[in-house]
Amino acid sequence: MADEAAVRAQAEAVRRLKQDKADPDEIAKEVAKLLEMKAQLGVDEGKHKFVLKTPKGTRDYSPKQMAIRERVFNAIITCFKRHGAEVIDTPVFELKETLTGKYGEDSKLIYDLKDQGGELLSLRYDLTVPFARYLAMNKITNIKRYHIAKVYRRDNPAMTRGRYREFYQCDFDIAGQFDPMIPDAECLKIVHEILSDLQLGDFLIKVNDRRILDGMFAVCGVPDSKFRTICSSVDKLDKVPWEEVKSEMVGEKGLSPEAADYIGEYVQLHGGLDLIERLLQDPKLSQNKLAKEGLGDMKLLFEYLTLFGITGQASEEKIRTTETQVLVASAQKKLLEERLKLISELWNAGIKAEVLYKKNPKLLNQLQYCEDTGIPLVAIVGEQELKDGVVKLRVVATREEVNIRRENLVEEIRMRTNQP
Repeated sequence: MADEAAVRAQAEAVRRLKQDKADPDEIAKEVAKLLEMKAQLGVDEGKHKFVLKTPKGTRDYSPKQMAIRERVFNAIITCFKRHGAEVIDTPVFELKETLTGKYGEDSKLIYDLKDQGGELLSLRYDLTVPFARYLAMNKITNIKRYHIAKVYRRDNPAMTRGRYREFYQCDFDIAGQFDPMIPDAECLKIVHEILSDLQLGDFLIKVNDRRILDGMFAVCGVPDSKFRTICSSVDKLDKVPWEEVKSEMVGEKGLSPEAADYIGEYVQLHGGLDLIERLLQDPKLSQNKLAKEGLGDMKLLFEYLTLFGITGQASEEKIRTTETQVLVASAQKKLLEERLKLISELWNAGIKAEVLYKKNPKLLNQLQYCEDTGIPLVAIVGEQELKDGVVKLRVVATREEVNIRRENLVEEIRMRTNQP
């Protein structure tokens, strides 16, 4: 086996033969010997040692790993077929102009290919845009299809967290015009069936509606021209804390700190049907046409999901760390004194009660606090309730609201919390 010193010595011998104008056959013989030694060493002039490895952001899969993948794909495909889906396939590369401008800021992650004869091509970034091209090209208006294939993203890979440049997507889409939320509910049912079948443990399915997000941006004072770029920042909340997202929106994207804080109050809320009900009562959001439409459809979606029996992660019972029976809340501003008066009455009567330590907390945030901590009741004081001598008592679990005479409130709270 040749080593680097032997290769250098042979190279020097060839140089001397050429310098001395030796017999061409002898030179050719020594050159061939030099090339063979270099091949053995795995080096070439001016290059580093050749290393066998997969490209950055990719990996090989062993027979055992492929057996697992095959089982997973079989479970997914079986579910797709159970719901009546057809299968299609599309080229791994598309015309560059088909993909350009479809992914916003992520367009920079598309792999472009060299011109191979007049067509500018790119590797597909996902399966959605090729599907849209397939529908338009073939004039298809209705189809329920699935597509399982590799996609490519020129991202910074984090392979320890499963982030690759080459990976599979399993797409299921119902294309066409239908009554609202029925196909959407079936898609979520499919996700639930697959994740349950794979026995991956507990999981949470998150849903959204772009109209709610756009309406929220509008009421928070985000300029129309910044909707998409601010949206891409909000999308990062699953990966980074709110303070980092806010810093990006203000420092890099020029949003006012006030608007960012307003957005933060909304996007940090979480829940299911209970949150939708609360947002529908939000004074500003409920006045925005887009948001109201989105919330209405989302409420309908959850009604269908309840019929499908898959709304149990949103209503999971909280593990309580306190015994608080009621939160004293206010529906309008400048009612701190009234909240403090009421909670004092409740404490003096032996009721376990809390109040948020803010002068003018938003009702949404007060209700969210009850959801997070498991407080069963909310006693709401408002200008009208004060005039009428009543307190609005809200049952957090059912969202039922009743007006209770102030003098009867302590007894009502005791009765509803089964505490003497």
